[in-house]
Amino acid sequence: METPTLHIGRKISRIRELRGMKQEALAAELGISQQAVSKIEQSEKIEDDVLEKIAKSLGVSADGIKRFSEEAVFTNISNTFNDTSYLINYQFNPVEKIVELYERLLASEREKIEILKSK
Repeated sequence: METPTLHIGRKISRIRELRGMKQEALAAELGISQQAVSKIEQSEKIEDDVLEKIAKSLGVSADGIKRFSEEAVFTNISNTFNDTSYLINYQFNPVEKIVELYERLLASEREKIEILKSK
């Protein structure tokens, strides 16, 4: 089994990707080059002070990076969907959405008619 801190660079890379952040954006946050971020993400170990700065930029704790696992992320996402699925069913009313869409289409057609009349 993988130890919690094994290949910290890969964990940083995956957290960055999950947050929708590009290497360039993380580099700008840290005041370093994109190539430096790439090198960090290829590093098995990183100094604690550097890890703290990266963690802050990613909006997580250094310990969170060290303990990060893909399995835990998907378990949390799965639990979230299971816990809130009943809310989603009640908040989405397909009839209201159809009416809303119909009203927008109708307004669009009226605008087209007005444009044609004015020509």
